[in-house]
Amino acid sequence: MGGGLALARPTRQGHIATWARRSGAVTALAAGVVAVAVGGTVAATADGGLSTGNGLGGAYFAMLLGLIAVTLGWLARSRSRRTR
Repeated sequence: MGGGLALARPTRQGHIATWARRSGAVTALAAGVVAVAVGGTVAATADGGLSTGNGLGGAYFAMLLGLIAVTLGWLARSRSRRTR
């Protein structure tokens, strides 16, 4: 959610709006990296396969959402660096 909000254009221009966009992008990047790392750890240590109750499906889903968050955060971060 932070990456999508960071990509949305602020209604007014200024220092506070730029700072909020940058912090949202950094938050999305950090949360995405954490989600990928935790999901990878759970996927690596899960016994059994999907639908066995070990959280393997949730781990894959967390990794997917983490990659989406990293992508959106990266796009928002690169967009906030551009000068007008």
